[in-house]
Amino acid sequence: MVVASDHADTTKICSHCDRAIPSSNIDLHYAHCSRNLEKCKICDDMVPRKHAEEHYSSTHAPVSCSLCNEMMEREILAVHKGEKCPKRIVTCEYCEFPLPAIDLFEHQEVCGNRTELCHICNRYIRLRERVAHDVTCNGVPNNTAEIPRAMREDEREHPARRPPPPPPQDISTRRLIFTIAITGIAILIGYYISRENQTSVN
Repeated sequence: MVVASDHADTTKICSHCDRAIPSSNIDLHYAHCSRNLEKCKICDDMVPRKHAEEHYSSTHAPVSCSLCNEMMEREILAVHKGEKCPKRIVTCEYCEFPLPAIDLFEHQEVCGNRTELCHICNRYIRLRERVAHDVTCNGVPNNTAEIPRAMREDEREHPARRPPPPPPQDISTRRLIFTIAITGIAILIGYYISRENQTSVN
C-alpha cells in the first residue's frame, strides 16, 4: 500500500497518486485517495472517480474539425484550425484575395506571374519579384517598357507569320480606261453641283 519514503523521517510517497504525504497522515490519505481519486491514463492528472468520464470527454476525447471534418485530440484542435487545416481561410500575398489554404499554392502560381509597371524604371515586373525589384531598382528609366518574359518566350517558340504577298495585279487597258472615265464623270458632277450652289447664293 505504501512505498519507500522520500524523506523517511517526515514524508512518504503515496503509491496511488505519487504525492509526498506526511508520514503521520499517509494511511488516512491513502484510504481516501484510492477510494475517491483516479489517475487519468492520458495526462496522469488525479481526477475524482465520479468525474473521470467527464474529464476524458471534455479534455481528451477526439473532436471533429468543423472545417475539414478531420478527427483529432481536443488539445490540438486550435492549432490545427489556425495553422494546419487545409480548408482554413488564408489570403493571397499578391492580391489579398481570401481563399481556402488548399487552393493557395495554385492561385499564387498564377497570381504571382501577373506583372505591374514599375514607374521608376518603366519596366514590367512580376508580382512575385516585386519586393526584390524594389530593393535593387536603380531608377534608370527604360524607354521601351520591358515585355514580360513569358510573352517573349512565347514569341520565340511561335514566331508571328508574315502575311503572304498580294498577287501581282494585272491591270488591263480596258480597266484603266474605265477608271479614267468614272473619275472624269465624278469631276463633272462635282463641278455642276458647286456651280449651282454659287448661283443660288447670288
